[in-house]
Amino acid sequence: MQSLLADGVKNGLSPQLILDKSVKTWFVTALFGQWMFALYILILYVMPTIAGNSEVTHNLLPGQGVQDKRVFDGVVFFSHVVPAIILALCGISQLVPTIRNNYPRFHRINGRIFFILGISGAVTGLYLTWVTGMRFSDIGSMGITLNGILIPTFIYFAWRTACKKQFNLHQRFAVHSFLLVNGVWTFRLYLMGWFVVNQGPLGNSRNLDGPADIAMSFACYLLPMFIAELVFWAKRANNLAVKWLVAFVSVFGAAITLIGVGAATMMMWLPRIDKVFNALF
Repeated sequence: MQSLLADGVKNGLSPQLILDKSVKTWFVTALFGQWMFALYILILYVMPTIAGNSEVTHNLLPGQGVQDKRVFDGVVFFSHVVPAIILALCGISQLVPTIRNNYPRFHRINGRIFFILGISGAVTGLYLTWVTGMRFSDIGSMGITLNGILIPTFIYFAWRTACKKQFNLHQRFAVHSFLLVNGVWTFRLYLMGWFVVNQGPLGNSRNLDGPADIAMSFACYLLPMFIAELVFWAKRANNLAVKWLVAFVSVFGAAITLIGVGAATMMMWLPRIDKVFNALF
């Protein structure tokens, strides 16, 4: 086995090359998906409010409790969704080595903004889910609830390791913080991608409490975090078989993201953007 893997390296096909290419593919795909998500939030939530026609947003919102007219809950809701635009536009730049190395001041300031908005999003998300009732079902919300609890935990350790100048640990906690903050975004990708792969729902329900829904509500952050840890492990390992294994797992992760972004763009984001424009104009 080792000889076969070594032959692949001799022929110019190295696990490091595959790993690098798959990570870059994931990054470009995620960048497009994050910016599309930011545009979606801007058009779906902000534009109708500015135009004085918030009913357009209410009619397209998922979950229960969305028709609640209480002012405080409305403020909490918009303080939850609007900062997501900033997170989607700026958060992924924290992962770019060139920016980290050449623009450390921007990296620090942007990181603090990401951490603050990430914690705020987690707290307001939990409030909206369990206090206002903006959820499809109790059991279907468990995965996202754990996500919201883990966000401030990992952000705290990312901040502490940065303060202690433990930059290797900081990078790991920061990557996991990014993946956790984007858990709801990733859930959309997995759900739409799942529909595309299966040509329709399979193990899903209208209340998002089917077995596939529940699995994806946990996998939307645990799976990317697992793959990220494998990538960090591969960087430290000297075993060629380990590097090949992680390289192909990374390709799998990039493929899931690519399918998910394409599916979410075509099946969720663009159709709802079109509905908003038709309602407003």
